[in-house]
Amino acid sequence: MTQPDVSVIIGAYEAMPYLVECLASVEAQTIDPGRIEVIAVDDGSTDGTGEYLERFAARAPMPVTVVRQENSGGPSGPRNVGLGKAAGRYVFFLDADDRLGPEALERMVALADRNGTDVVLGRVEGVNRTAPKSMWGKTLDRTDVFSSNIKFTLSAQKLFRRDLLTRHGMRFDESLWTGEDALFTMEAYLRADGVSVLADYTCYYLVGREDGKHVTKSGGYALRFDSARALMKLIADLVPPGDRRDSLMVRPFLITLLPQFGPRFLKDDEEVRRHKLELAKPLMEAHWTPGVARRLKVGERLRLHLVAQQRPDLLLDVVEFVKAKRQAAAVLEKRGTRIYLVYPHFRSRAAGVPDHVYLAEPREARAFEGYREAAAQSFPRRVLRRIRRMLPSAGARPTAA
Repeated sequence: MTQPDVSVIIGAYEAMPYLVECLASVEAQTIDPGRIEVIAVDDGSTDGTGEYLERFAARAPMPVTVVRQENSGGPSGPRNVGLGKAAGRYVFFLDADDRLGPEALERMVALADRNGTDVVLGRVEGVNRTAPKSMWGKTLDRTDVFSSNIKFTLSAQKLFRRDLLTRHGMRFDESLWTGEDALFTMEAYLRADGVSVLADYTCYYLVGREDGKHVTKSGGYALRFDSARALMKLIADLVPPGDRRDSLMVRPFLITLLPQFGPRFLKDDEEVRRHKLELAKPLMEAHWTPGVARRLKVGERLRLHLVAQQRPDLLLDVVEFVKAKRQAAAVLEKRGTRIYLVYPHFRSRAAGVPDHVYLAEPREARAFEGYREAAAQSFPRRVLRRIRRMLPSAGARPTAA
């Protein structure tokens, strides 16, 4: 039997009726059915999901393997079972309530084969829910996690070269109840020999279920800290200290940790607030660096600075300010080349927060009238001063030969 190009792995739990459209989108793929296989794992469903998968397997034009098992409690188990049975050159993880664009697999395999890349991101579009946007500016034949915005899409719905996963023994972490896909995908990005981005065709439709079951089981805020801890450790283990590591650490700080100190923090009782700060403390001590801080906006940086300093009293004021969606006033100094944003406790002696925490980096500062980028302004002045020094001073007489 010829090796399939792609193993489509579908983990399914209580997936009806969304599973119907999901499987129809697999059947409608323009890639030859002989080039793909489907491995579907029913994770203990009671709504007819398993029976529907078996009916699909009996009539589908491509080989379909159905595995039925007791409920594992999360998506990692079924995905790992599917991965263990996959024979394709590539694997694609498809969630049972989502669907593929008709040309998705054909286009992604062609892109990976043409460029020799190990991971392909196909454009994602949300249906009744939001989808990541910042990485779809243009199709990229070959990039990496440091040179693009792909770190902001760490869901598992990508095309992965199976040899990459096998070589590094990669599996989903079944001990994590949230963020398991972020860990897996970030590791793939870091170990990959190149990543491709297919931005000019919608490959994946991320479907928002009306029953809300697509939402990851929260199980409480502590699981978010588990997820952040795991991702930060992976990045620290695989990337040496410095700019590259800092650029990746922005992701868990901004997406996973910071929301725990957003408006919901105001509703938390004292014990929960104290516990959140306790959980954050080792993460801040190990991974919060000036390089990470300067990559954030002032409002984000200030909150995380106060988390690092374990100052809930000051933090509450800042969170209230953020929740009110007020625009911080700007203080221009050094002839407009420096802008401080006046969030709560700016230059308060009692609070003692350093000025640099409130300093807007150029990316944020450019939005304010009167701002001038220091480097851009000072370079012509330096050149002019150098020319003037080289010219004879006014009124000086040439010396005799």
